[in-house]
Amino acid sequence: MKSNALKTPVRIIDTTLRDGEQAPGVAFRIEEKIALVRLLADAGVDELEVGTPAMGPSACREIHGLVALNPTCLLTSWCRALKADVDLAVGCGTGGVHISFPVSPILLRAMNKSQDWVLSRLTELVPPALRRFEMVSVGAQDAFRADPNFLNTFVRTAAACGAHRVRIADTVGVVGPSQVDRMVRQLTHQAGSTHLEFHGHNDLGMATANTVAAIEAGIPAISVTVNGIGERAGNAPLEQVVVALRTIGNRSSAVDTRRLMKICRFVSRISNRPIPVDRPITGAAAFSHESGIHAAGMLKNQDTYQPFSPDILGRKGGQLVVGRHSGSTVIKHVMQNAGVTLDAEKTARLLAAVRAESLRKKALLSSGELVQLYQHAIS
Repeated sequence: MKSNALKTPVRIIDTTLRDGEQAPGVAFRIEEKIALVRLLADAGVDELEVGTPAMGPSACREIHGLVALNPTCLLTSWCRALKADVDLAVGCGTGGVHISFPVSPILLRAMNKSQDWVLSRLTELVPPALRRFEMVSVGAQDAFRADPNFLNTFVRTAAACGAHRVRIADTVGVVGPSQVDRMVRQLTHQAGSTHLEFHGHNDLGMATANTVAAIEAGIPAISVTVNGIGERAGNAPLEQVVVALRTIGNRSSAVDTRRLMKICRFVSRISNRPIPVDRPITGAAAFSHESGIHAAGMLKNQDTYQPFSPDILGRKGGQLVVGRHSGSTVIKHVMQNAGVTLDAEKTARLLAAVRAESLRKKALLSSGELVQLYQHAIS
């Protein structure tokens, strides 16, 4: 595997403050947004999509306040394909703008628009936006349900207009990695020097896999949210994609993985959405081991049953826990750390007691509870 320094970098665009806040019931106060911008910028995220100016004066004031922080990363505003929206984004002062266009038949019908309208708006909105923003991105909303020929035309037209980037959005999370791979490779040929970006939703549980597939197909930019929060089942999670980049393949990011836990816990708190214990990367049990075979292997070499070291996240090494599936090796290990050396007969008796007690409690036993169980039932 290549070292991270030699891997081709991917641009990370975090949209927690736009798409993430669109998650049902989620609303961030301005002081929370300020804190999150600072956390993400300090962690090395390349770009932040910080809001939708068309939501009104309050949203514009908040975006302007975030711009005033002068973070090291680029800030962008999200706009519909309307001149008035782009004008509002100019007033907010973001360095970048994203202009979203419906491209699938179902969205075009719902919005009472045509393919010709989309193409004419591209040519009307992008060139003047290039004079007002340092970065202009256009979005192919619901790209994976669009007519392939029209999608090709959309990307070619966006490139001809000078757009810096085209977002290929799996808006309702309807595809798998092989489809993403094919589309990225196909549209790369249409885009010329214009960059592509992938934006995935998690309705079928494939947002992370689809984002990694897009990266492996060569896409230079991806859109994510912290903890994967977003519409319906959410988006591709920042933390999962960044760690995947570090762990597999030939790509990398500028994000400092040791800062991810703090960011994810902060967003969990301000969104009022607890992190599930078995959540990949950030869950409390993500590096916990109960099974006897696994625990015995971990005591010999922590790489035996872990895909990467928790050290890259600033987390402690794999945690051995005591429960119904524990084996004698971990029982002896925990008791040894507590100052008690067990022979084979006492180990077997204690193991039986542990399995009965953990089943009764339907829970793990702490090292203190294990010692108490030994003192009560064995010694």
